[in-house]
Amino acid sequence: MISTSVSVIVMLVAFVNGARNDDRQPCAKIQTSSSVVLLGSPVTATCVIRDDCPLFIGQAVHIVWRLGDRFLPSSPVANESSRVSEVVIPSFNGTREFLTCCVQASPVQVVGAEEIRAGYPPEAPQNLSCLTNLTTPNTLTCSWDPGQQETHLHTKYTLHTEIRDSNENHTYEVLPGVHRYTIPRLDFVLYSDMEIYVKTENELGEATSSPIILEPISAAKFDPPTILMIQAVPKRLGCLKLSWSLSQQQVWMRHLRLNLEVRLTTADSSKWSEQLILVNQVKPARAVDQCHLLHGTQYIAQIRVRYQQSPWSEWSSSRSGVTLENAPTGRLDSWMKVSGDHINKQPNILLFWKPSKQFRANGRNVSYIVSVKKLPGENGKVCSTTGNHCTFQLPGRAKKVYLSAVNAAGRSYPTEVRIHLPRARAVISNVTVTPQDDRSMLVQWRSLLYSSLIGFVVEWRPLLKADLSFTQFESTGRNQTLLVITGSFEPYKPYGISVYPRFKDGIGLPQTVDAYSRQKAPSMVPKIQIKKTWNSHVEFTWDEIPLDQRNGNIKNYKVFYCDTKGPINVVNADREERRVVLRDLNTISLYEAFLMVSTFGGNLNGSTIQFEIESFDVAAVVAIATVSVVGLLLMVIVLVMTCFSNNKRLKGRFWPAVPDPANSSIKRWTSDSTQDSHLDLEYEEPNPMYLSHLSFLDLRVKLSKEDDDPWLSSAEDTSDLGESICGSPFIPSYSGSNSDSVPYATVIFSEPCNSPPHKNPHVYLRSESTQPLLETEESFSPKCYHNMATVGMPSEQCFFGPSHDCVPEKGADPDILWDDFPFLRALALNDTEND
Repeated sequence: MISTSVSVIVMLVAFVNGARNDDRQPCAKIQTSSSVVLLGSPVTATCVIRDDCPLFIGQAVHIVWRLGDRFLPSSPVANESSRVSEVVIPSFNGTREFLTCCVQASPVQVVGAEEIRAGYPPEAPQNLSCLTNLTTPNTLTCSWDPGQQETHLHTKYTLHTEIRDSNENHTYEVLPGVHRYTIPRLDFVLYSDMEIYVKTENELGEATSSPIILEPISAAKFDPPTILMIQAVPKRLGCLKLSWSLSQQQVWMRHLRLNLEVRLTTADSSKWSEQLILVNQVKPARAVDQCHLLHGTQYIAQIRVRYQQSPWSEWSSSRSGVTLENAPTGRLDSWMKVSGDHINKQPNILLFWKPSKQFRANGRNVSYIVSVKKLPGENGKVCSTTGNHCTFQLPGRAKKVYLSAVNAAGRSYPTEVRIHLPRARAVISNVTVTPQDDRSMLVQWRSLLYSSLIGFVVEWRPLLKADLSFTQFESTGRNQTLLVITGSFEPYKPYGISVYPRFKDGIGLPQTVDAYSRQKAPSMVPKIQIKKTWNSHVEFTWDEIPLDQRNGNIKNYKVFYCDTKGPINVVNADREERRVVLRDLNTISLYEAFLMVSTFGGNLNGSTIQFEIESFDVAAVVAIATVSVVGLLLMVIVLVMTCFSNNKRLKGRFWPAVPDPANSSIKRWTSDSTQDSHLDLEYEEPNPMYLSHLSFLDLRVKLSKEDDDPWLSSAEDTSDLGESICGSPFIPSYSGSNSDSVPYATVIFSEPCNSPPHKNPHVYLRSESTQPLLETEESFSPKCYHNMATVGMPSEQCFFGPSHDCVPEKGADPDILWDDFPFLRALALNDTEND
């Protein structure tokens, strides 16, 4: 816009100046106080129109002023004609404007113009510095700061040099806008002092920088040096010898004494040491020793060089070296957990350790030894490992173990670790974990006051890693109930954090929580399953989310459900039970439901399922109830008919008669059995007692002395002695020897029961019953039975039972014995029949 206005004004001025007399004088002339002024200063201008200007001969004119595209108030000069006008600009704030003198007409005619520029004088250049380039070709480059203020005017910079030894001066003009200049190699001498300064000037003034005096070689920036070798110094612990040289292009300056700076770091560290090692006035051919380093440690080194106060070179490439090893020093911090039966058996010990702040491994390959003896040796060693933990059984009744670090140079002084047995004391509560960032968490807890409490141990480990080497611990005092634990915590991964109380006599019960450094929504949602439905209720269950997919602590479970017409309902579920019951559902509606799982970092919705409640079938229930009632009535009728039935066989099936062996009698039988056995009815008793089982055994051979007591013989000989009365011709319901009846007595004959009577007496055995008597009856069986005193029979013989307190009775009255023993009376009936 400004350039367009300037062009128009120039054209108008040229046109007006073209209408002039033959002597070629301009029609108007403008005079200003200055065409270049300080920005913001006042400007005064005067416009004079010639009387013989052909455009305004004989005419009255009215002069107006314009600055750029705006008009300025003016006033005629006193005692002058109307063809002279003056204008005053109190503050010229533009950097470049055209001031025009015009004659008011239609249109306005421009009769003269003048360009006015404004700006600032130059500042003296600052921070002049020069840098020598030692590569081919050698050059000296100087640069400076022009200052903070813009001049708005054309400003020229010139660089001036003077070599003091030869008084040789050089001036170099710098291109506009450039604030550096490179001096060629022919205009300077490496080892001679030079005076250098910069001069700047414009239309408002000039300025000169402060001169500097330097030797070009002292302004040289060397190329990065090269480390040739780093090795341990023989017989000097903690020292490294560093050999180095300049770059191949600068080897010709190896005679110079340079300043060397070294920086180191250990191999397991990612940061360089903040303290740099400075070595002054050293030649490249000389090796440098670095001491006071850690023993047996691998170091990585870099170096840089400069000459006197010249700029430092860039850092060299890295090289590494290892100092000589020494025996480990310092103590190890330990944490022990005891499990198993520590009273009767050898307890299981899990021991963790870590270097203390004073510990120094002093070697690269360090192992650890746990021993029950303080002095080194193989006899007391229980564990040896290169890790940070060890599991072993405590031998004998040891109360402490010793932990030592070992490398190729020796063994550290053993750290004593006392065995603290577990104690059932719960003093820790309200353990909370607050993440601070990805590398730290704040653990807080509460504790009951115990006089024997000496401190706490905070243990943490990643739950998704089974390796115990990831377990870390930190000990605190008894008055400290918070701790900031640090480490590389992975976000969205669970960590188990436990707080143990330490007592003088053992370790108390811990409190454990799961913590995350950062949480987000779970990666999956379990599918809800219908466990059961009843009436208008339904029960949902779901599986537990795998630990590696939780991404945070589960906050709650929510089940959302609705039918096709109703609103959405929400039910909160217990996060431990993982079940929920939906109540008061409509049996004629189709429902949809889904599960939402929430953590403290977000929530996730699961898939939707559809379900419905089956309607209650009243007709089916009535039918089932009717069938049940009818069946019950039929059962009652059968029972009643059975109870009042006269059929003895049927009645015996339901209520079998279980006789009392002590009061049993076979004197009276049924009509059928009486006919079969030809018993005489004169032996009937008014109130007979029936014998349930009576066996007869025919023995062809006389019993030996060893067989006098048949109960002492083998089970094979007495398992089924003869046929029972129930299975004999005496009982109509014969069923053989395998009858369900239970034998109570067995009769042994030396001859067949149908043979003529033998002079030898019969043998009677009492059988052990496997069927108990009626619960309401009490057994009155005697402990031992005796036979009748018959002719030719030893009176001392005892046949019923194995009792040894059977004392033979002599001279007993047969009649009295006959009445007291129904078994014998039954046998008497059998004897009568045989007769």
